[in-house]
Amino acid sequence: MRIFRPLMAALITTQICIATSAHALDLYVDTKTKQIFAEPGPGRVHMGTYEKQDKRAAKTETTTAATPVDTHKKADVADSSKTQRQQSTEVTEQSIDKDLASQVSVLEERMKEVEKIHGTFDDRGLHWATKDGNFTVSLNGRIQPASQYNFVNDPAPAIGTNTPNELDSGANIRRARLGIEGTFFKIWDYKFEYDFSRGNGTVGSGITDAFVRLNHTNALSYKIGSFKEPFSLEEAASNRFLNFIERHMAVNTFVDNPNTYKTGVGVNYAVPRFQTGLAFQTEPIGGWSAASTSVNANGNQNRNNGSGDTGWEGIGRVSGRPWMEDETKFLHVGISAGHTDVNTQYRADGTMVGEGQIGGGGGMAFFAFPGTNVDRTNILNTGNLSTGALSDPNHRRISSYDRYGAEGWFVYGPFSAQGEYLRTNINGHGYDNEHLTGYYGFASYFLTGESKTYHVRNGAANRIKPKKPFQLNGSGLGAWEVTAGYDFIDMNSGVIRGGQADMVRVGVNWYPHSNVKFQANVVHMLNIHTAGTPTSNTNGYSGGAGARTNAWNNGDFSAFLTQLTVDF
Repeated sequence: MRIFRPLMAALITTQICIATSAHALDLYVDTKTKQIFAEPGPGRVHMGTYEKQDKRAAKTETTTAATPVDTHKKADVADSSKTQRQQSTEVTEQSIDKDLASQVSVLEERMKEVEKIHGTFDDRGLHWATKDGNFTVSLNGRIQPASQYNFVNDPAPAIGTNTPNELDSGANIRRARLGIEGTFFKIWDYKFEYDFSRGNGTVGSGITDAFVRLNHTNALSYKIGSFKEPFSLEEAASNRFLNFIERHMAVNTFVDNPNTYKTGVGVNYAVPRFQTGLAFQTEPIGGWSAASTSVNANGNQNRNNGSGDTGWEGIGRVSGRPWMEDETKFLHVGISAGHTDVNTQYRADGTMVGEGQIGGGGGMAFFAFPGTNVDRTNILNTGNLSTGALSDPNHRRISSYDRYGAEGWFVYGPFSAQGEYLRTNINGHGYDNEHLTGYYGFASYFLTGESKTYHVRNGAANRIKPKKPFQLNGSGLGAWEVTAGYDFIDMNSGVIRGGQADMVRVGVNWYPHSNVKFQANVVHMLNIHTAGTPTSNTNGYSGGAGARTNAWNNGDFSAFLTQLTVDF
């Protein structure tokens, strides 16, 4: 739309010149070329203002001059004529000014109509907005092709008819998301995002964010719909901005795998030094087999089974930067806590609904995989924490679990260090203070001088912008980061025998541009202890995943992973 501005300016200038030439003309002479111009310019000297006289007025003046008159009367007549011409000129100029002002006003109004909507494109996506700012819409997306090569893959052999325990090398599309977000009436915003790689293509399972938010102030907001649980520093960061390709085992096991995107209402307060988020949420969108990502045993969703309530939770996180010199030097700390209700359904005779069948009687299970991005088969598994009929004195039934987290993040220029401790307490019949724990820590350094950036509303990592974006001519190399860390998880506690593992990983991250990132990781399992894990999987029948988990005891595993992230 801005292409019309020069045309309109030329039109207005032409009108002004035409109108002006009706009563006066300013002339300028170029001191070097001696050319005459009607407009001022560099090196031009104003010669004077020349008026065009009407022929009849000139003739009258000539005739009058030829008739002898008194000198004083002639002077009076001349002064009167001059005064009349001046008044006529002033009237004409006022009329012209009013006419031009009216035309300019009309043109401006037409420009406003034409420019009500305009679009822009930057590293955050493609945006459209009305000129008054009341309505905006943005298109965003990401794709993450990934590969995995296992160069050490030697667990104990599978037993009997069970499938092999080796993880697969290969490649896939880790995530493929497309979304739309924007604002309406300035104080409301919305977001809808769909991941085509989730839930094996099941329709509902691909939905991640789907919410509407009211921004009460710049800091305080309320939202309703499907959104992430406010829990954990690493989970709060977008997967586009993670330090390693995959999140750490405890974060995946206790937050991400049960599906951190849940439906509910939430409130958030965020200023540069302090953030807090609280939410009351129920279950994820979609069928159990997709939305639960196979962790919530048999889905923990009762809407399709005809009895019991859906699960619910209250959860929250408080974080902030108690020490902060600027956006490149700060210390972030935070805590998280949540209580989640779990349903286990029973028939009238006390037996579990659907026991031994996929999609059956609810309950809950937790599993962990070794930081891989293509084959994420679990190597640790608690099995379903609801087992047996009500008449069985040894039956166990999980009724809820409580999660707690503590986090720290230190940034000092190109150096940063981050760590978290997570704990999940299991509540219900047959359990007595059983708890699952995990923690991680890592450090990173930018070889090219960049610094980790901070997302205020999320209280987590944000987009990296290279100081010198990559150029083929060598004038820019992008941003280069090296990183290394340790990861531990323990799911053995009391009657729960889910296994224990720890690992190390190192990585290199290259950011050629702010919306492109290439990652390469090497992961190595230090210890895998799965002896005594259940020989039944999360669906309650023998064999399968549980037996494979048990066979991983004392196994060795190392892998080389890559991932390319392109987002807008």
